[in-house]
Amino acid sequence: MDWLIGGMALLGILLGAELFTNALEHLGARYGLSEGVVGSVFAAIGTALPEAMVPVVALFSGGAEAVGQAVSVGAILGAPLMISTLSFGLLGAFMLVQGGWRRRLKPERSGLARDLLWFQMLFGLGMAALFIPSQAHALRLAVSLILVAGYAGYLWTTLRASSRLVAGGHGASADNGLFTARLWGHGVVQMWVQLLFGVGLIVWAAHGFVGAVEHLAGALGLSVLVLSLLVVPVATELPEKVNSLLWAKRGKDTLALGNLSGALVFQGSLLPALGLWLTPWQPSREVLYAALLTLIAVSWLRFANRREGLRPSWLLLNAACYAAYFYLLAAY
Repeated sequence: MDWLIGGMALLGILLGAELFTNALEHLGARYGLSEGVVGSVFAAIGTALPEAMVPVVALFSGGAEAVGQAVSVGAILGAPLMISTLSFGLLGAFMLVQGGWRRRLKPERSGLARDLLWFQMLFGLGMAALFIPSQAHALRLAVSLILVAGYAGYLWTTLRASSRLVAGGHGASADNGLFTARLWGHGVVQMWVQLLFGVGLIVWAAHGFVGAVEHLAGALGLSVLVLSLLVVPVATELPEKVNSLLWAKRGKDTLALGNLSGALVFQGSLLPALGLWLTPWQPSREVLYAALLTLIAVSWLRFANRREGLRPSWLLLNAACYAAYFYLLAAY
């Protein structure tokens, strides 16, 4: 039964992502936004909603408090680990298959660099907060507020750069018609309705994972924290993976990479702030390994973000960081 619920949730996430992405492209083109804003802000926030909902649902679902906290921490830290390692690695492998070794991913370089730098600063602060004693409530609250303010600062700098990027040829565009246009037309209101329906479907699909993870952990003999770090993000990150692969295949590299890097900033700031508020947020072997490999993978992305473009083969090293996490858990 748990596997059936998981499968239905995956289908819901995929369908919701298709509806959301299609509507977002049309809205971005209608309002004259840059690809960077559409990918790094709006697409990233929308497709990151499952990650945001899973820890909230886990904490307030009425189950055992320890289980809810373990699922919450696993979802919060597993999401950045998954995107920075496996998601970028899969994108690199996909582009190697599609375009060969000579293919370059050529996003708007300054936007990607900005996303990765903001993530390193905010996520690094959130990970440093793991060592704040649980009884230091005032300090934990202060760090949480800094993380929220940091994300607001990131949004401000990204939106501020939009008009310059549009003028430079990086404006958003929609290649396909609105999916639901045959039902109710093609106006702005219809675009927003489809967008909100897609988001709602994604959020609803995420809800079923909390109970499934708890039962699967017992059946497989794994700790809830480890399973949450490795299994929950696989499902909740599907929207970013699917959207980015589709955009890269169509040559929209700024959207493809911005969708991932923007989600990283969202998850590396607001979700750790949530963890500081609602969980013990303490270091453990599993948590520290995840944080360290995430920061290593993002540092490598910053190095690989060259003027001539990103080599897809270089992104395979990000996937190697994900494999390294399994090795560390098993060996140490």
